[in-house]
Amino acid sequence: MKLLLAEDEAAMSEALADILTYHNYMVDAVSDGEAALWYAKDGAYDGIILDIMMPGKDGLEVLERLRREGNRTPVLLLTAKSEVESRILGLNLGADDYLTKPFAMGEFLARVRAMLRRREAYTPDILTYGNFSLDRNTCLLQREGKDISMSRLEFRLMELLMLNPGVYFSAEKILERVWGYDTEAQVGTVWVYISYLRRKLSDLGADAKIVSRRNIGYALEAEV
Repeated sequence: MKLLLAEDEAAMSEALADILTYHNYMVDAVSDGEAALWYAKDGAYDGIILDIMMPGKDGLEVLERLRREGNRTPVLLLTAKSEVESRILGLNLGADDYLTKPFAMGEFLARVRAMLRRREAYTPDILTYGNFSLDRNTCLLQREGKDISMSRLEFRLMELLMLNPGVYFSAEKILERVWGYDTEAQVGTVWVYISYLRRKLSDLGADAKIVSRRNIGYALEAEV
């Protein structure tokens, strides 16, 4: 799952990004409304977390612009206790939920999960393709009682491919979706991680494989 986090308080942003990353979410963090709008329009996100009070454009302006332009990505607003009218306006503008500061990290994670469950295309905690599955809570590849663990980046790459079977992703697009916009990793890194996953699928006895097409990219496809 890929999330956009827009929060201008550096300490809060770092804490939220850290706990989301720990729970296997891919996070792009920005600190102002203009950047939030640019990232939201340019990136494919499963959910957006918007602080209302931000420099440049505030969270409500970003939300209003996104909804006006047809962006239906779920949005969780972060608000202060005094911002009652802003919370009401945010819900009227199309926010899916709001969370009042200060909040417990457990509640924050629960609200994020609830927001993602309300997406039009709900995806379950366990993804299945062919004869194997991916448990998104434990980062385990599974088949008939056999479990294979993965690193966080392996999990993110496998999740991307299993959510989009048969869809080819270029190495550049994989870097953007799995490693993030600001990564310093090179395209060769993608090949290395593809090889890791191919080996693990083979060890699992999976009836699917990651195929590649020259100058096109990589995709997960069932073995014929």
